[in-house]
Amino acid sequence: MIKFYYHPSPNPAKIALFLEESGLDYELMPVDTRKGEQFDPEYLKINPNAKTPAIVDTDTGATVFDSTAILLYLADKTGQFLPEDNAVVRAEMLSWLMLVGTGIGPYAGQAVHFKHFAPEKLDYAINRYDFEARRHWGLIDAHLADRKYMCGDTYTIVDMAVWGWAGPVPFVLGENAWDEFPNAKRLFDEISARPAAQRAGELKQKHAFKTEMDEDARRHMFPQNKAS
Repeated sequence: MIKFYYHPSPNPAKIALFLEESGLDYELMPVDTRKGEQFDPEYLKINPNAKTPAIVDTDTGATVFDSTAILLYLADKTGQFLPEDNAVVRAEMLSWLMLVGTGIGPYAGQAVHFKHFAPEKLDYAINRYDFEARRHWGLIDAHLADRKYMCGDTYTIVDMAVWGWAGPVPFVLGENAWDEFPNAKRLFDEISARPAAQRAGELKQKHAFKTEMDEDARRHMFPQNKAS
């Protein structure tokens, strides 16, 4: 049994997709970040970084946080959604997986923050993060120009990682952003049509997550700005 600590956002979406694709038995453990549940002492014992997702594997006793680490853990546990077992392809997998984790995710997150949620519009920050988020998606798109999946013809955890962040692309980069990345959009659409992806998308309906970004939510989401 995998206890899956979940919020309906891009990084947990990757893990939801893996769990649904793999058929692993899991229990959904909602963490409502706009209510500040990520700071509950019991959750901090699981993820001291106070983010989602995280998992607890009751079969092994392992606790894993950070979506990239979780994907690698689950792939190793099950032997599923890995490329062919040779050094060249595994190096490619790790490289692109880390690019999603250290490039796509952080820069898209900061682009969203400064465009949509920052208390003041800072042109420098908006331009900086929009440029980098767009540049990273350009790398993904170019890589997919001559291959079906990120690691050639094999559907892997790298594609799941890309899919997790692909959904918010119009919110991150503008409603017409997909016009710039047709190859990435092709991959996103193909994965989204898979039954497992549709089930993963339905998880957000299993809990009444807070959707309002009111002052209380801002205090939990952006604690650096709360009054001292």
